[in-house]
Amino acid sequence: MEKKVCKPSFLHNLMVLISVLSLVILILIWDLMVRFFLKSAILKVGHLRSTCSLDPIPTFLMKNNFNYISTPLLQIINTSILTGIFPSAFKTAVVKPLLKKPNLDYNTLNNYRPISNLPFISKILEKAVFLQLNQFLNENDILEKFQSGFRANHSTETALTKIVNDLRLSTATNKVSALVLLDLSAAFDTIDHNILLHRLKTWVGLSGHVLKWLESYITRRQFYISLGDHISKNHDVPFGVAQGSCLGPLLFSLYMLPLGNIIKKHNIDFHSYADDTQLYISVEPNKTTALQSLTSCLSAVTHWMSNNFLKLNENKTELLLIGPKDKREALLPSLGNLNQYVREQVTSLGVILDSDLSLKPHINKVTKTAYFHLRNIAKVRPFLTKPDAEKLVHAFITSRLDYCNALFTGLPKKSIEKLQLIQNSAARLLTKTRKREHITPVLAELHWLPVSYRIDFKVLLLVFKAVNGLAPCYIVDALSSYTPARALRSADAGLLRIPDAPPKRIGESAFSYYAPKRWNALPQHIRKAESIDIFKRQLKTYLFNQAYT
Repeated sequence: MEKKVCKPSFLHNLMVLISVLSLVILILIWDLMVRFFLKSAILKVGHLRSTCSLDPIPTFLMKNNFNYISTPLLQIINTSILTGIFPSAFKTAVVKPLLKKPNLDYNTLNNYRPISNLPFISKILEKAVFLQLNQFLNENDILEKFQSGFRANHSTETALTKIVNDLRLSTATNKVSALVLLDLSAAFDTIDHNILLHRLKTWVGLSGHVLKWLESYITRRQFYISLGDHISKNHDVPFGVAQGSCLGPLLFSLYMLPLGNIIKKHNIDFHSYADDTQLYISVEPNKTTALQSLTSCLSAVTHWMSNNFLKLNENKTELLLIGPKDKREALLPSLGNLNQYVREQVTSLGVILDSDLSLKPHINKVTKTAYFHLRNIAKVRPFLTKPDAEKLVHAFITSRLDYCNALFTGLPKKSIEKLQLIQNSAARLLTKTRKREHITPVLAELHWLPVSYRIDFKVLLLVFKAVNGLAPCYIVDALSSYTPARALRSADAGLLRIPDAPPKRIGESAFSYYAPKRWNALPQHIRKAESIDIFKRQLKTYLFNQAYT
């Protein structure tokens, strides 16, 4: 019998064709996604004019011709990650000494800051790994909750907001707080590679090609020094993480993971920003024995750092007592060896804190610096257009007025007026307005919010981020949603619970009390804004109308 051959039907052929086309489309989409990711990573790395002497072509030329180099660049990145090998050609850094301040003696080596430059392509490769590693750390909640350095949605302002909020609440309940500022000497340069790799394996849970790639990235690095037309020979880097890279700070944070557990064992509150760590504890005036835990904590921290090749700079260790003056003085004899570190004021992440948390020293410093820059801008104002002059004003004046201004809540009117006078002077200088003319119409014409409203803008923006999952968890924890006892229309209005009124005015200035009060006063459509850009626009319009109508 003749054997029949089953011919594939038209429908079967169509299905095969659709499957092949679907596969091709998926591959094309994946390729486009990877290229888009790569391009966005390139655009985020460095400045257009930032070019290392190790780069074969200028950075801006590489960015402008991305479409022509994307395929080989993508191949380099994929091959490096798949093989777990970081190219040795990318492991050399160019170090350029830069004076920390122009007026320092250039013959003293300690007055120089070593600026490390890395090849541009190596930064792209690091960025690709950084994004994936950071996503893994966030999804598995591995990073320290109270480490705010080099993390998305974290900043010096959020860190200080948390610290100052806790200190203000403690002061409002008649407690005395001790704030200790620790400083590490060359922390990024003394990291032991073997200990770091052990942390990545045991604390983070990395293995396989990922751990192999990071080991290849960390070890066998080199650098040479470039000064003018002179360059040194290559030197090995047996310790530390790569300076000038995005992975360096993240690896440092992972290296420091055990420190948080050590501090928590002593029931001490703390907050870190990169290598700056702040410890604080609040005690009753008649229960000074609680300070012993602070002393033992410092001893444990010093011991741990010594075992991990980190050096605590005791010359820069400072202690600030916060609370009523008589209670602070009564606490001094109980400090023991800590007395040597006591200061009347300390600089924490760029903000000067005093024992009363009045921020007067900080405002005085901002005022002095701002007027210095205003005088310099006034000298060149006749030669500048208004847009160029406005850029200078925002760069040198507004940036200082706005830096950490979420801490300025509840300050006396006199303190805020000092800052407002700076803004008024900047507006007069920019618009060439005479001193006797009324300043309010000028500020309104420039569309500048007055200082007090800029403070509320920053606080409310931080609340919006917290409500929408765009703020650190410690800021989210400081706020809580309002839940009425019975079903009401206000249940879905996006309101926050306002804590019971603190017994002192300083408690009312705390973020956890001040922020919900201002938030609940906003119109509902602003609180329910669909995006952060819409919220900013609507909030500024709302505050602008309040300020000038």
